[in-house]
Amino acid sequence: MELNGKSNGKAHNKQLILNAFVMNTPGHLSPGLWKHPRNHTEQYKKLGFWTDLAQLLDKAGFHAMFIADTLGPYDVYKGPHNFEPGLAAGAQFPVNDPLYLVPAMAAVTKSLIFGVTASTTYDKPYALARRFSTVDHLSDGRVAWNIVTSYLESAARNHGLETQIEHDFRYVLAHEYMDVLYKLWESSWRDDAVVADRKAGTYATAGRVRNIEHKGKYFTVPGAHICEPSPQRTPLLFQAGTSGAGRSFGAKHAEAIFVGGQTPEKVRASVDSIRQLARDEFGRDPYHVKIIAGISLIVAETDEAAQEKQQDLLKYGDREGALTLFGGWTGVDLAQYTDDEDFQFSDKPGIRSVVNRWAETVPGTENLKWNKGRIVDFLLLGGMMPKIVGGPQKIADELERWAEVADVDGFNLSHITNPGSFEDIIEFVIPELRKRGLFRTKVPEGITAREQVFGQPGLLSDHYGSKFRWAAGEDAPRYLADDLEPAPKRRKVNGN
Repeated sequence: MELNGKSNGKAHNKQLILNAFVMNTPGHLSPGLWKHPRNHTEQYKKLGFWTDLAQLLDKAGFHAMFIADTLGPYDVYKGPHNFEPGLAAGAQFPVNDPLYLVPAMAAVTKSLIFGVTASTTYDKPYALARRFSTVDHLSDGRVAWNIVTSYLESAARNHGLETQIEHDFRYVLAHEYMDVLYKLWESSWRDDAVVADRKAGTYATAGRVRNIEHKGKYFTVPGAHICEPSPQRTPLLFQAGTSGAGRSFGAKHAEAIFVGGQTPEKVRASVDSIRQLARDEFGRDPYHVKIIAGISLIVAETDEAAQEKQQDLLKYGDREGALTLFGGWTGVDLAQYTDDEDFQFSDKPGIRSVVNRWAETVPGTENLKWNKGRIVDFLLLGGMMPKIVGGPQKIADELERWAEVADVDGFNLSHITNPGSFEDIIEFVIPELRKRGLFRTKVPEGITAREQVFGQPGLLSDHYGSKFRWAAGEDAPRYLADDLEPAPKRRKVNGN
């Protein structure tokens, strides 16, 4: 398949995007590993823990710290509404808000991007716009937003609902939500509204700031954005939806999409689908959507040493924590099944589908029974992510193969221990990638997140949100009432 005249089957001359995948919690994707001697994620409550990590990643040239989040506890396993099984493992509970970490980390780094997860379902758009504008200012434009619609029943209940909003309808809401945000971020203030003229006593110029007057089907936001335009206006937009509705949303709005899968061959189908949607449905250059695959690496100086490290790490895994995470991710309570049941033949289609995908794709498990023990073994280190275990050569070979076969632009690299995993990647993997020309050697300083990825601070011209931009010297964009899109007509004006 060719997209936009480019062969997307080779990674020649492609420098990889590397993000550190973390969460503001004791146990992210490796339940129980918080107690490993190298690990100190129990210090997640201390700013020093995060500023040290940010400086480490920044100095090594990582592109971003991608911070996951959840808005409710995982309470399906041994449920209903029972969060206790995962407590010992710290299995994504407790968890603190990620956005508050960013200003402190930005203050001690020069280039690192901070991708922060926030929900369109439970955060009001007017308030979210203000928070991200504030942090974009304080980080000099190095903030990204990982857009999620949220999926946990516990989150719905704790936000005042009896049950979750239906899946596809959450994306219907999210599309209008994004219109509100583009109006606030891009259209409420003209580029030259702020003059900060001390002599004239004018901070912002009348006529260059306006109310957005949004009256949609689901949101009413009449007023002006309460923040002046930040360096990026709209933060760099990440997204991770894999359903049909999620992919369509990402193809329209996202600038980077996080995908999952056990083999590059399987992931390639998702990548091609996203790029084709971006081009055919939304008129975008398909390579203006960066695709980032999630992977967990266990690396040491040799393949044998890495395998020994893996065995040592497994000793600290927490079985109950793994089953808690599985229940949260799938909605299936495995406590009701015997230890020996083979879920490839389960009468529950949901669990059978998940396990059969793993059985078909997880290396070395082709002839093994997928019972509770097998699921736990698979999830203990790195959760559902594919795992690559080896020395520098093997790891670099595999990352290069993924980039070529799956046509991905980079990787979200999860940690097994922190400190530990990222230090190993910096010591063993990054030098090998640089030797092959697959990772940047010069890290730009003093530029925004979007400039690092796309070369400019504002949304690209083929991005849907760019039509909302109120540029200096132009009439304010008008909006079509029937579809909430900005009218294309613009004209230059004199003065205001």
